[in-house]
Amino acid sequence: MLNTALLLVSIMIALALLLSLWRLIQGPSIADRILALDTLYINSIALIIILGMYMGSPLYFEAALLIALLGFVSTAALCKYLLRGDIIE
Repeated sequence: MLNTALLLVSIMIALALLLSLWRLIQGPSIADRILALDTLYINSIALIIILGMYMGSPLYFEAALLIALLGFVSTAALCKYLLRGDIIE
């Protein structure tokens, strides 16, 4: 039963990844593209956690934490670049 639920959730998350990728490519403004990129990070984290639950390995949770950290830093850097024009002052 748990394997069926994990498979169903992973299919839904994969669909969300595809929709976020579509918004990243077609987004009308740069802010929409940054939000789509942030959503891609969040969805990929969820997919890695689902994979870790399916495999029963705690290593996937550490990888998800690393991706979350990189996603936050890159989103903050992109937003700062859009507002000020440079990242490092």
